[in-house]
Amino acid sequence: MGLFSKLKEGLTKTRNNIVSGIDSVFSGFSKIDDDFYDELEETLIMGDIGVRATEEIIEDLKEKVKENKIKQPEECKHLLIETIKEKMNLGENAYDFENKQSIVMLIGVNGVGKTTSVGKLAGLLKAQNKKVIMAAADTFRAAAIEQLTEWSKRTGTDIIAQSEGSDPAAVIFDAVAAAKARNADVLLCDTAGRLHNKKNLMEELKKIDRVIERSYPEAYRENLIVLDATTGQNALSQLKEFSEVTNITGIILTKMDGTAKGGIAVAIQAEMGIPVKYIGVGEQVEDLQKFDSDVFVNALFDVKENNDEQ
Repeated sequence: MGLFSKLKEGLTKTRNNIVSGIDSVFSGFSKIDDDFYDELEETLIMGDIGVRATEEIIEDLKEKVKENKIKQPEECKHLLIETIKEKMNLGENAYDFENKQSIVMLIGVNGVGKTTSVGKLAGLLKAQNKKVIMAAADTFRAAAIEQLTEWSKRTGTDIIAQSEGSDPAAVIFDAVAAAKARNADVLLCDTAGRLHNKKNLMEELKKIDRVIERSYPEAYRENLIVLDATTGQNALSQLKEFSEVTNITGIILTKMDGTAKGGIAVAIQAEMGIPVKYIGVGEQVEDLQKFDSDVFVNALFDVKENNDEQ
């Protein structure tokens, strides 16, 4: 199955939640008026696209409808699709870290698929012939270290780990030394995911930052937060909490295939201005896909792609 087909299948529940509602708005109105826009706005908000994103999308749509002198609701559906794509466009530099010696730290609460995302990301980078090292700095959970060790075997990636309860900053220190000595392209760091004691987490992340700044200041830095798409708007509040603790450069949205709340991908970018960089639509390594706004929205609305079987 091609990547697009896989994504389209993964977004089935979200499509059923959002697109069928949108379609009924377009077919249920004979003219474009305030009632039409109100109904469309409500449908988008109900689809987890978020209030701010929805308001911006509706405003943009009104402009385009006026510019193009469109009268029939059906005729402006493609404009809605284009507007959503524009809202989600990442810009040019989303994956700079792949081409520089970099340290990518994954953060997020427990249970969102953080350790699995580290493993899958390692697999994706290995497939690009990158030399990757993983750091098991979630020392709070013994299972996380075991899980990452399993991923290192599966992907053929080096791992730096210590025992459960070790100082995470010490693990990062060792991993940075190994990354430099082995001339690694990317160091991927798993971190602990407890948010209930924000002060401890904040101190831990600050300490890790200091270690990296001191021992590898020239490394390109990327802090990716892993969010579980099935939690919908709750993912947004986790993002806000972690943003207070550290500088977040991008988002990995996991479990998109298990949720009808995939519209959260649009909400997050509009609300926080932080790009979604990867989405997970299944269990396999290749099911963690780079996020592309055109491909995502085409898959969501079931618009035919030319490169279906790429």
